[in-house]
Amino acid sequence: MSRPPVALASLGGTITMTGNGSGGVRPSLTAADLVSAVPGLAEAADLAVTTLATAPGASLGAADMRRCLAWAGDAVRAGAAGAVVVQGTDTIEETAYFLDLHWDREEPLVVTGAMRNPTAPGPDGPANLYAAVTTAADPASRGLGALVVLNDTVHAACRVRKIHTSAVQAFASPGFGALGHLFEGGVHYGNPVPRHPALPLPPEDRPRPRVAMVETCFDDDGALLAHATAEYDGVVLAGFGVGHVPAALAETVSAARVPVVLASRTGAGSTACRTYGFPGSERDLIARGAIPAGFLDARKSRILLGSLLALGVPRERLRAEFAARGAGAPGSTVGCESG
Repeated sequence: MSRPPVALASLGGTITMTGNGSGGVRPSLTAADLVSAVPGLAEAADLAVTTLATAPGASLGAADMRRCLAWAGDAVRAGAAGAVVVQGTDTIEETAYFLDLHWDREEPLVVTGAMRNPTAPGPDGPANLYAAVTTAADPASRGLGALVVLNDTVHAACRVRKIHTSAVQAFASPGFGALGHLFEGGVHYGNPVPRHPALPLPPEDRPRPRVAMVETCFDDDGALLAHATAEYDGVVLAGFGVGHVPAALAETVSAARVPVVLASRTGAGSTACRTYGFPGSERDLIARGAIPAGFLDARKSRILLGSLLALGVPRERLRAEFAARGAGAPGSTVGCESG
């Protein structure tokens, strides 16, 4: 039986880290090193491996993601059934969403990593690699965009969050749950996710807009939000609960010269549209021009806003994009009226 072709690239991360312990572990292993350490992986797929970088997840940027998109696009055009990107888990919830926004192929683009480095007892990297390759090779994964696979669980890039600093089960999809799970060598899906048209990548020589993420907090005087709206190209405001801020911050939203996206800082659930009416409530902020993020958390909202601004999308279309991409079910929208 022929094995499906799968391309695998490594960017580094905990899964690639080695060291003597006294000075801490650092990324050093190549993609070939990783693959050679996984029993049975050669039988799961016909692998083509490459090392794009050897860096911790915290140091990755938009340029790295552009390289990933170019590499993965070339791989599937050459016949790969899917592509796997290996990286540090610190930023997976953001990098995977960046990839998902711009991935315009039916073939799956799977992102994985590890919580335990190879020198630790019971490293999870080999199992995660095997699961990621299995997911990328499975025809059932087609059309789902970018996926995050860890701990035998498949997450949609637009929903996944890192919810623990060090546990093996550090990733979850709050609110809607995971897309599927791996069992007995196969992927089993049971939870649909909205899939939207891919955004084109802006020209490489165009500077990526600077988008600030500001989280409101108890006794917030609004100075940080005021600075962000004056100095950045866009702001994501992570509010309390369903999208609330202290009343003193509301005027700053009204006066903002740049788009302000309203998300929730809670980690699960959607911003509201019309439930509360006090100054600083979601209804008040939307009336002042804030763009509700819906079910998108603040970190993913920042990625989306930056991508849209880089493409020169006008402010009125920003609201429509967030209404569609921040919705919870296929074909629905956030449903908030503009201010």
